[in-house]
Amino acid sequence: MKKNYLITVSLIIFLSAFSLTLFAQQNKQSQNVKLTVLNSMERIGQKETPYGGTRAIIKAAKNEVESFQVVVQSLTKNIAVVKAEMSDLSGNTGTISKENFSLFREEYTRVRLSTPRAELPPGLYADPLVPFINPETGKPIEPLSRTRDKPDGPLISKGFTMYAVPFEVWKGENQPIWVDLSIPKDAVAGEYKGTFTITVYNGSPDDAFSHTSVPKPEFVTTYSLPVILTVWNFTLPDGPSLRNSFGGVRRAATDFGVAVNSQESDEIELNYCKMMADNRINPPIPDRFLPEMNDDGSLKITSERTQALKKFIEDFHVTDFPVPNDAIKKMTTSNQGKVIRYYRGFYQYLEENGWEKRAYLYMLDEPNTKESYQKVVALGKVVHEAAPKLRCLVVEQTWTQNSSFPDIDPAVDIWCPLFSYIDREGINQKLSEGDDVWSYTALAQRAPGNHPQYNKVKDFDPPYWAIDQPLTSYRMPTWMNWQYKIDGLLYWSTIYSQSISGVTDPWFSPVLSRPGKPFNGEGYLMYPGMPCGINGPVASIRLKNLRDAMEDYEYFTILEKLTNRETVTRLVGTIVPNWWAKPDPKDFLAVRERIANEILKLKK
Repeated sequence: MKKNYLITVSLIIFLSAFSLTLFAQQNKQSQNVKLTVLNSMERIGQKETPYGGTRAIIKAAKNEVESFQVVVQSLTKNIAVVKAEMSDLSGNTGTISKENFSLFREEYTRVRLSTPRAELPPGLYADPLVPFINPETGKPIEPLSRTRDKPDGPLISKGFTMYAVPFEVWKGENQPIWVDLSIPKDAVAGEYKGTFTITVYNGSPDDAFSHTSVPKPEFVTTYSLPVILTVWNFTLPDGPSLRNSFGGVRRAATDFGVAVNSQESDEIELNYCKMMADNRINPPIPDRFLPEMNDDGSLKITSERTQALKKFIEDFHVTDFPVPNDAIKKMTTSNQGKVIRYYRGFYQYLEENGWEKRAYLYMLDEPNTKESYQKVVALGKVVHEAAPKLRCLVVEQTWTQNSSFPDIDPAVDIWCPLFSYIDREGINQKLSEGDDVWSYTALAQRAPGNHPQYNKVKDFDPPYWAIDQPLTSYRMPTWMNWQYKIDGLLYWSTIYSQSISGVTDPWFSPVLSRPGKPFNGEGYLMYPGMPCGINGPVASIRLKNLRDAMEDYEYFTILEKLTNRETVTRLVGTIVPNWWAKPDPKDFLAVRERIANEILKLKK
């Protein structure tokens, strides 16, 4: 028995020593790669010292998309990452399939010259999100390769220049991976756990990028970190509660070299609309789904178009939309009758289909002259004669720009000031009169000299939408809107690109240029997907943060229904008391969780 005891002790000592040796080897091996976790509002430079946690801890409601980032850094030598994946998430209440995860490699884009009033310096910024899976094919994006079937045969090209994996990480550099998790509507509330894993190839770098070689097990190393999800027991609606308009996407087809109004351009347009809807932005309704106008201004209504419009609204969860404004733009003294007939008929069409409360007329943009103010008055009079209940939106602040200008109040139902033109007293006055107020941003404009509170706010900056601004600039506007009782958000374009020295591709030239003033990322939130082989858009980190902001607004509306607006406003005001506040990313997450806990407490 003593002999057996000694054998057992010896075996334990041997196994312990073996385990310690194995652990030491694995620990030494793991020092080659460092994984850290960032939240969705953080952004790391390519050569920045890595920071963040060692596990992903996320919390979200049902029917919400929540994101985190995993930063891969190579510490001792260059590496090639050939795979990244999420496991299923398991908990006592069930399982959330890994199919609910979407992974993206963050591409760095160059900011050469600073945007006016930029808070961040020139350099490389992670912004485009290259998907691991092509949304059209459901397959990984294949890297570009050129081969010959015969030594003297022609070159055969396959794949694309922009792809997710494999990717290299040089010693001392970072490569972030963006992770989206779509929480199912039927998920059971509770805690779930899973694992994020990358696979690093240790053989020849050429083999890592080869389509013909499969890495042998002895040449790969895996690195993992835990993912912990808490699902809160309430559900977000399918479409956005905050009204919004982000411009058209029809011209995106020209970036693909496709003729407008072709079948292919129709498909591209719908792909852009889908991405907007997936990120809680109301997509623009394609013209081909709307009634046409006859020569006399009456509507040509067909069941085919009406059914297509119904399907579009339902599939993309459209909560509000602008009616066509071509007729009002082309109005003259001689065709007013035609314009009146058109909008009268269009509003009747909306009422017949139950869409009249969703619709508004985007009547005019920034009327900055006396003549423009006079035009607003004339247009508003015609539209209100045709359809008294049709709301008219004018992109203008709530005060008259110049005392010599006419009063446009009778013509305007929805006011839309720039972020920095917001005036609480003026907004409250318009709201008390039954009008609505939206907000919008463009370029980097401070409060004008005629702002009612100019001396107080002249030196303050609202959130500007540029690549070289903090990502919180995209999270803050919905909080700001709630604070000021603003119920809409407008942006002039999500797809604009401008030729700079002959380059029109935002992947390489992310600039909207004014004389001597580059505006990086202005006018676009989506990149054309051609470099990835995608017949549609590629999202940006900025778009994802805007989506999160729209989801925050859903928390506000849910809590308001359970209590009152003042309760929500007090919570919002702890970090966004005004439009020039500068919250930290962690502030948003902390107050969001406080709001979630209030919802959960009141739902019991």
